[in-house]
Amino acid sequence: MEARSVIAIARALDEANVKFLVVGGLAVNAHGHLRLTLDVDLVIGLERENILRGLAALRSVGYRPYAPVTDEDFADPAKRELWRREKNMRALMLWSDEHRRTRVDVFVYEPFNFEAEWASHQQKEIVPGLEAPVVSVPALLAMKRAAARPKDLEDLRMLELAYPEYAV
Repeated sequence: MEARSVIAIARALDEANVKFLVVGGLAVNAHGHLRLTLDVDLVIGLERENILRGLAALRSVGYRPYAPVTDEDFADPAKRELWRREKNMRALMLWSDEHRRTRVDVFVYEPFNFEAEWASHQQKEIVPGLEAPVVSVPALLAMKRAAARPKDLEDLRMLELAYPEYAV
């Protein structure tokens, strides 16, 4: 992953007034447990106009979906739910020739109460010199518990050590 790519992504979303939250490895890093991550995981508020602005903003810095999905299709809640059920799709993966080392994954569902998280989010440094809206520790821990992959369980363990008040 390259910092210049993360900066381009966050600035494009911010300039387009997109409601989004950084989750995944970058959020883990922002909350104090440094570890390698190779992609930018985002939860974009899935209101139709917000998601259309978000995908247009990502396109403006060179990102395109791996799958043959249009912005209109992604903005359709019924289609996203169908993809989750039939294809077990968790996120829409985006790539860029200009940012080859930095993939973007946009969740096809909101894994937490997005409006509540957005209302109380904090701006945190996600790469040196750049702050962005980051999901809260409790919501991030819940996501890590639900995913339960080995790297998620390690993130969970380290974050619970740093934030014992949220440990289960």
